[in-house]
Amino acid sequence: MLKYYNILQFIKFLCQCFEIKTRQRSKLNGCCRLKIIAYFCLMNHHDTIVALATASGVGAIAIIRLSGPKSIEIADCCFQSVHKGKFLKDQKSHSLHLGHLVEGTRTLDEVLVSVFKNPNSYTGEDTVEISCHGSIYIQQEILQLFIDKGARMAAAGEFTLRAFLNGKLDLSQAEAVADLIASDSKASHQVAMQQMRGGFSNEIQHLREQLLNFASLIELELDFSEEDVEFADRSQFKELIGRIQLVLKRLIDSFAVGNVIKNGIPVAIVGEPNVGKSTLLNALLNEERALVSEIAGTTRDTIEDEINIDGIAYRFIDTAGIRKTEDLVENMGIQKTFEKIGQAQVVLYLLNAETFEIQQEKFKFEIQNIKSKHPHKKLLVIANKTDAISQKQLAKLQAAIPELIALSAKKKTGIELLTNHLTSLVQTGALENNESIVTNSRHYDALLKALNEINKVDEAMKLGVSGDLLAIDIREALYFFGLITGEVTTDDLLGNIFANFCIGK
Repeated sequence: MLKYYNILQFIKFLCQCFEIKTRQRSKLNGCCRLKIIAYFCLMNHHDTIVALATASGVGAIAIIRLSGPKSIEIADCCFQSVHKGKFLKDQKSHSLHLGHLVEGTRTLDEVLVSVFKNPNSYTGEDTVEISCHGSIYIQQEILQLFIDKGARMAAAGEFTLRAFLNGKLDLSQAEAVADLIASDSKASHQVAMQQMRGGFSNEIQHLREQLLNFASLIELELDFSEEDVEFADRSQFKELIGRIQLVLKRLIDSFAVGNVIKNGIPVAIVGEPNVGKSTLLNALLNEERALVSEIAGTTRDTIEDEINIDGIAYRFIDTAGIRKTEDLVENMGIQKTFEKIGQAQVVLYLLNAETFEIQQEKFKFEIQNIKSKHPHKKLLVIANKTDAISQKQLAKLQAAIPELIALSAKKKTGIELLTNHLTSLVQTGALENNESIVTNSRHYDALLKALNEINKVDEAMKLGVSGDLLAIDIREALYFFGLITGEVTTDDLLGNIFANFCIGK
């Protein structure tokens, strides 16, 4: 029994060695956690940092955040509690204290101080947050006071970077913090919150650990190649590979929805001049956003605005009317219309219900032209100005184009029907079922590459490839898994991710 226990300990040790060896062999250029910490040391990891945590500008209150080994000490030397003789260093973590911030004999403001002691803070370090009045002058005075006492201004995302390095968040959770701050709809908020709680990174981490254990056993077989023994059960390994393939495919497929949720859906409104494109935009936005005129060719450039429909952001783009013209400026606008069609995910083609019978063939040709040039785009055909035609004429129109959406932008009738069609284009079932959804293009790219390597492992097992060759593809898959959660990364990657954060977070 003791011998068996020692073998298990030995295999665990080999797993750890293999993970280090994997990182070294995968062309990571210093990607292990030690390298990450070395990178962070260049930013003076042991400094105490300070920044405004609330938005800049005047407000009722502002919050200034200190984090680092001297944060409580720095706050203490400037803080006078309303209870005389009370010092922050002697107080419990997660406690609030009312008092004044002073510089010598000068009182800067009455403040509320929050104390968070390591490791039970957002960053994993001693952290102090000062809630002061929202005057810009007061904010700047307090920041300068703390800098004078030994703190330095935080770099963009440095608080969250410290949380990552101190093991409070993995890398995908850290990225979700930025997504949460930027969320502007119910759906994007829900996805960011899910990812902050672990989301799909927990799935990836669990699969990575299982794959690493099997990979370690295969590596062990290589060390005992002369004895011709198998430590890794091939049937169990094959089952694991199958499960990994299913999870990766599901996560990759979720990106189509996740990208829409995070970035919104660009919708191009196109058609001939005077069919009511600008009027439709105004009706959707419920405001006079675009200039409306009976004169053909009024819209010379694109006009864009965003609205939220059932938790999803839609960016509507009003374009110049498509027609032949000698007007140079209008032609430039028409050229931009075709560019916007190419960039949009959904195209709303408007036709004039009043002139449909006369221009029926022309409308059908233009609709087919858009479909043939952009076969993968969602196209909704809309008949506007239906308030100006009879029910008999409308019935003929709908018979000619069965998928038609009839409305009157001017009277604002049929707008709800259009928005219902738009929401039906976004499959939010995964979101409603609280399933893991990928919204980050970096994660999507890593998942694609990981699946490619896993497929290679699967094919190699079917062909009976030797363990040494099998191990190479497994290492690559482990590398791409690690890129998502931060087990492996590079200096440039960290810099790119956290540089996009706001100061103070």
